[in-house]
Amino acid sequence: MFYLSFLLYPSAFQTVLSQVVELIENKQNFAITTHVRPDGDGIGSSLGLCWLLRSLGKSAEVIVRDGIPAAYAQLPGADEIKQIAEVNGKYDAIFVIECSDLARPGIKGLENQFTVNIDHHATSEHFGTINWIDQTASAVGEMIYNLCKAIGGRITREIAECVYLALVTDTGSFHFPNTTDRTLKVASELVKVGVKPAQISEVVYNSYPWSRIELMRQVLATVQRNESGTIAWMRQTLEMAESSEAVDGDNNGFVNIPLAAKEVEAVVYMREVQPNAYRVSLRSKGCINVARVAEKFGGGGHKNAAGCRVEGDWDLREKEIIAALTEAVEKAHDGAEK
Repeated sequence: MFYLSFLLYPSAFQTVLSQVVELIENKQNFAITTHVRPDGDGIGSSLGLCWLLRSLGKSAEVIVRDGIPAAYAQLPGADEIKQIAEVNGKYDAIFVIECSDLARPGIKGLENQFTVNIDHHATSEHFGTINWIDQTASAVGEMIYNLCKAIGGRITREIAECVYLALVTDTGSFHFPNTTDRTLKVASELVKVGVKPAQISEVVYNSYPWSRIELMRQVLATVQRNESGTIAWMRQTLEMAESSEAVDGDNNGFVNIPLAAKEVEAVVYMREVQPNAYRVSLRSKGCINVARVAEKFGGGGHKNAAGCRVEGDWDLREKEIIAALTEAVEKAHDGAEK
């Protein structure tokens, strides 16, 4: 099989985008999926692409392994998302949204399909038959907007609402460093189509169950800082999730809370997913590169937002991650990190 892999610098951008456009124009039956425990960009971009394909007269559906967070359930088309463990049947192509590798969606059988890898993470592996990677995009949602323009599609209200949610969640309401003038121009165009920013924000940030508040209370009680106050870390145990009756998604955004303190420059959030196994979220400000820290532990992500999964003794692994993060902060202060 011939694999088309491009890192989207200007010389390659139009080439790979044209491959995606050609595929859509010449094929009919598509599916879209995203990573396990889907977030706003994963769900918003997937649904936005689904609506785009349908507007072009194509057959399209969104398939995921895990249920979607309640905050995204009001997106147009969310009630049609299929939750599956294995691909049934053959599609002309499956679009894989915001995944570092083909195992990330957690769905069996993807390896037997023609896949289109669409991502904005520099650490994404080129696992697709076509790989559209644009690390300059603030979110995959921004890429879906560009695809719609490239293929001559009309930005419908459904597409606009889904893509806008993808943008607002992956940019932290447009205050994360990945927000660019291009991001704001896209958001402006979506508002002109009919998106109501206040309504989207209300759904995303003010529609959580009380279990989130209870879980937050317990997690924040574990927060610690290093001597200089520049690094903070906190934990979420299995017992916390059980006692608060929390579900996946209730902890969205917890990792960003300590960053609100002026002196805190980087945060480690370790969540116990089973005995001796933890999901690690890393966040930072400025030029502190947490993606490189995550890579040391088999993960990846963006410069200021990354993650990984580790196993073993909790205290030991936490110390190792904090040590690596401390090194990253020191490099940034010395001007060695770009």
